[in-house]
Amino acid sequence: MIISLNIQNVALIEAAEINFHSGLNVLSGETGAGKSVILDSVNFVLGAKADKSMIRHGQNECSVCATFDISNNNAVKDELSAMDIEWDDELIVYRKFTLDGRSTIKINGISANASMLKRLTAQLVDVHGQSEHFFLLKEKNQLKVLDDVVGPALSDLKTTLSQELKQLKGYNERLNTLGADDAGRSRRIDVLAFQIEEIQNAELKEDEEDELLAERKKMNSVQKITLALQQAEQALNGESAAIDALRTAKKSVGSVTELDGEYQAVYERLENLQAEAEDIAQTVESLAEDVYFDENRLQSIEKRLDEIKMLKRKYGNSVGEIEAFLQKAREEYDLLVHSDEEIEKLNKNIVACRQKIYRLCRQITALRTAAANDFATRVIAELKTLNIPSAQFEVAFNDYGEQDAERATHDGMDEICFLFSANAGEPVKPLSKIISGGEMSRFMLAIKTQLSAINNISTYIFDEIDAGISGQTAKVVAEKFAKIAQNTQIIAVSHLAQIAGMADGQFLIEKKEREGKTTTEVLLLSEQGRLRELLRLLGGDEGSEYAEKHALELIDTAKNYKNILSQNQ
Repeated sequence: MIISLNIQNVALIEAAEINFHSGLNVLSGETGAGKSVILDSVNFVLGAKADKSMIRHGQNECSVCATFDISNNNAVKDELSAMDIEWDDELIVYRKFTLDGRSTIKINGISANASMLKRLTAQLVDVHGQSEHFFLLKEKNQLKVLDDVVGPALSDLKTTLSQELKQLKGYNERLNTLGADDAGRSRRIDVLAFQIEEIQNAELKEDEEDELLAERKKMNSVQKITLALQQAEQALNGESAAIDALRTAKKSVGSVTELDGEYQAVYERLENLQAEAEDIAQTVESLAEDVYFDENRLQSIEKRLDEIKMLKRKYGNSVGEIEAFLQKAREEYDLLVHSDEEIEKLNKNIVACRQKIYRLCRQITALRTAAANDFATRVIAELKTLNIPSAQFEVAFNDYGEQDAERATHDGMDEICFLFSANAGEPVKPLSKIISGGEMSRFMLAIKTQLSAINNISTYIFDEIDAGISGQTAKVVAEKFAKIAQNTQIIAVSHLAQIAGMADGQFLIEKKEREGKTTTEVLLLSEQGRLRELLRLLGGDEGSEYAEKHALELIDTAKNYKNILSQNQ
């Protein structure tokens, strides 16, 4: 349950500290006083989407801190352990939001994200606002409510069903790999055969493309190469060129070699240099003779390069990748050519899996049907106590057969619809088509009353669920709140004196103006304060003996009723 709520700079609230009672807490006040701001703050700290408009004018940030009692909530403790967050019997959740859109979330002082927060608070608080009316009008959400009623047995079946659905998906994917039918398989075999032949016939070699590119470049540069070699040969072997100059140098030094050993060494070096130059000249001459341009060879190179480029585009970016593709294609080809036996086995497995899925779905339907009948009986009983004496409520199920197994999901194959009638002699119809606002509020309360006994939620928050009701019905709703609040904390926004009179803790939401600024304040009412607020809700004037007597009577009646509940518990 929520122990306390600290609100800073949210809308008109500058600062508020609210300490809630473990039973029924009622928030009341004039329209526009800021009751919705309290609920917005709760939703914010529970993980709802933040909006800059919620930050008080003139401030840079807003924050909400909520303290929860989780001493009896093992689901929350398990979540905290899974998040590696230390816990004791109190849980503190803090959330801050700034004008620049940054959000800070801390759970027991440890930084967390919105997903973690929502996963945690979903086990703590159930907020019922006007939007939940629309939630329940959608049939897919009605199935979620019914599944909450069914409980753990359904979860076990869903887990088994999910495993079978995964198995079926695997079988189907494998079958598609082999070809869903003979014609498809034949087409695939033809494609693979063509690909294998195309790659094999190409006889690709590693580094072949680089070698061809180099050869093409050389052939496209024949004129340049010829000119360069001719110039080199002339420079080496022409008249008065390098070799002649070396001969002259060697002859000159040779005339003095006997005079000093160093002269002899230079002579030998010149002799070696001359020999090397003559060898280079012969090589250049030979290279020049070998230079030629072969148009046919160039065309052949271009064609081969185009073939390699096409294969790389189709099968891989390198020879290695193309070889890997070829190997995989050969394996698939062999598999398809010899796949008849495996296909037959897969088809048998698929049939068996579909049958098992169908049986599981039927078991799920049986559980839901039994739970739905009991649930409808109990909801009708609740609706009668809520002043809808002729209420009828049924859960309608679609029909399906084994042939529908392929469309099964984790939730089975059930499609349900809540059918309702408030008036005697009128047939039940889909909830969304016939229920009025006041009836919807009571219908939701009947649902919540039944769910409170089976889920682990420790706090229910109701935003004006009493809309559209009054008189005796309001008294019954107040008693229903008191009954739920024996085991589950309730925080309710209400304009009804009957509900306010039943409160274990009552808070007045007031809007005040000071120094040109408007603020919303939250005040825990004393007994005298409660009396004044009840007088306002009853429309009586303070000092009116009759109105005061009526208010006191409401409080006494509420106390007596709660005493009876306590004694019977």
